[in-house]
Amino acid sequence: MVIFGGGGDLTRRLLVPAIYNLVGAGLLDEGFSIIAVDWSDLDDERLREQLTQTMREFVAKRRASAAALNEENWDWLSQRISFLRGAFDDAKTYQTLSSLCGVGNCVFYLAVAARFFAPIVAQLEAAGLTRETESRFRRVVVEKPFGSDLASAKALNAQLLNVLDESQIYRIDHYLGKETVQNILALRFSNGFFEPLWNRQNIDHVQITAAETVGVEKRGRFYETTGALRDMVPNHIMQLLAMVAMEAPISFDADAVRDEKSKVLAAVHELAPGDVVRGQYTEGSIAGRPMPGYRGEPDVSPDSETETFVAMKLTIDNWRWAGVPFYVRTGKRLTTRKTEIAIHFKSAPYALFRDTPVEQLTPNIMVMQIQPSEGVTMQFSAKVPGPTVKLGGVRMKFDYADWFQEGPSTGYETLIYDCLIGDATLFQRADNVEAGWAVVQPALDAWSDGHSTLHPYAAGKAGPDAADALLARDGRHWLRLNG
Repeated sequence: MVIFGGGGDLTRRLLVPAIYNLVGAGLLDEGFSIIAVDWSDLDDERLREQLTQTMREFVAKRRASAAALNEENWDWLSQRISFLRGAFDDAKTYQTLSSLCGVGNCVFYLAVAARFFAPIVAQLEAAGLTRETESRFRRVVVEKPFGSDLASAKALNAQLLNVLDESQIYRIDHYLGKETVQNILALRFSNGFFEPLWNRQNIDHVQITAAETVGVEKRGRFYETTGALRDMVPNHIMQLLAMVAMEAPISFDADAVRDEKSKVLAAVHELAPGDVVRGQYTEGSIAGRPMPGYRGEPDVSPDSETETFVAMKLTIDNWRWAGVPFYVRTGKRLTTRKTEIAIHFKSAPYALFRDTPVEQLTPNIMVMQIQPSEGVTMQFSAKVPGPTVKLGGVRMKFDYADWFQEGPSTGYETLIYDCLIGDATLFQRADNVEAGWAVVQPALDAWSDGHSTLHPYAAGKAGPDAADALLARDGRHWLRLNG
């Protein structure tokens, strides 16, 4: 595995810990090795020292017990890590890399800024590093952001596909490595009591939430040109929506799954301006700690119009979902950190309980929690013990941690392993990426013309009031973030 940007933060915090976990699971070949390519002032030993410190912190932070780093596993991996100092635009870097890679299998991981994606791939091709044979594969993993709008995503796809075959490109979205995200398909298609209800006859609406308590941290310069919509919706949110709404594939073959995802995204009705809400956090407090407003963050313009929150109402024009709204929201500096999908089922007829002291039936809601904890919650009505018929709301909850032993995970383990074995199911295909951008492009176009209002919300709140009004006009409301 060749990691471009091998001296960077993504490599230290996520990629190497994920690969360490694959070592512990016995999933790596004896001949596996890593070449970290970067312009940093490092060498083999200094990089290994840095990574060792990071790994000790990773294990200490993520394990509930006081278990330490498995020295045998880490020694096995660290001795297989080497460093190549070189510029990404220098042909000599790739000549050296070619001699190091030899004739074996290679995965090139682009853990770099988006502006380097196409130039690195072009250099790899020029050096003969992308050529596959019957006995070897050559694959390229591309991190997000994959474009900044529909036109740029199409242009980047064209540049990559001019050099690589689609089967060689692994566009990665770390959300899809989370167990609960993968479990969406398992829940729907392996349980006979879910899939028959998964349609417009039984579901009232769907809510998808990706809330963060953090601000932009040290990424102000990046976020100023990105914003909440570009950062989260075309990739993370659209992939979650597609997995909830897709039809059953004919198999779990990668292209069969991705075919169904593309059909769903292509069926999303064009966004109306009134169905999108933009917000930006102002000064507030979270857990009793004062928080600055977005415009007071480092490297952010004092009169910035960049959104840190976005909510939208989407509809899908197909037989299964016609008339069922999908409400999505994502933002920073919100009440709590939470990513979840809530399936709101239609209410049962009230007539049976008209002569009983029942004010209202408990809404039937199935919530798939993706982070920080992973699990599924079901909410429904049950009779309260006593001589009269009185209903109360109850919940059944499944937590992954209660049923399955889990070690510390970054969410990249499954994705890296799938790339190594050539399973592209959880990776985005070119048409998936472009379909996601096509959904949000009308909003981007409207904003560029100045046809939008930026709604303020205090840090620590659930978002702007306009987001609540988006659902209230339909007689609905968001699930509480801290509920």
